[in-house]
Amino acid sequence: MFEPNVVDPAVDVLAELAGEGRALELGVGTGRIALPLARRGVTVHGIDLSRAMVARLRAEPDGDAIGVTIGDFATTRVDGTFSVVYLVFNTIMNLTTQAEQVACFRNAAAHLEPGGCFVVETMIPELRRLPPGQDVVPFRTSRTRWGFDVYDVAAQAMTSHHIEVVDGRGDHTSIPFRYVWPAELDLMAQLAGLRLRERWSGWARRPFTSESRGHVSLWEKPA
Repeated sequence: MFEPNVVDPAVDVLAELAGEGRALELGVGTGRIALPLARRGVTVHGIDLSRAMVARLRAEPDGDAIGVTIGDFATTRVDGTFSVVYLVFNTIMNLTTQAEQVACFRNAAAHLEPGGCFVVETMIPELRRLPPGQDVVPFRTSRTRWGFDVYDVAAQAMTSHHIEVVDGRGDHTSIPFRYVWPAELDLMAQLAGLRLRERWSGWARRPFTSESRGHVSLWEKPA
């Protein structure tokens, strides 16, 4: 996810949307997107709950150029307004209830200036890979690393499991998510006073289709 062919198209889109204004990243983390966006001349502020990840951001070259507020990005407010607010790489799914996701859209809308955009990059749940009676979808297999998602379709929940073997010892990490469909995101945007402007299958702006495994969606705050 740190390779230039992944990062650069995202930064191209966000820099264009920011224009002469400011950008706000929800879940800024270690600055994978915020740092190269700031190097394009965009003023970037971030919100993140993890002090450890923000410390890693600060340790990066130019890390002090990114203003950061510690808090829950679904509800935490910062001063001023922004031309673009964005969430990348499935971060919307870290909010594990519908109410939190709705609050996030309202928070993004409150930070946008008129005509500004809220941008979300997220996956399409891979339920088509689940035959009847199965609830597990593997996404990585190797001699030392395994990854698989466990779906609870009734609860619209998913838990990603990561297993890594180092020096003969296994380490297991699990992360809960709430997956969310594009149409549901559109309704959340409508509740927040936003309207859909664009939806692509990725940052390269290719058309979104029924075969797309993810999407980048832009909702605009009316001028």
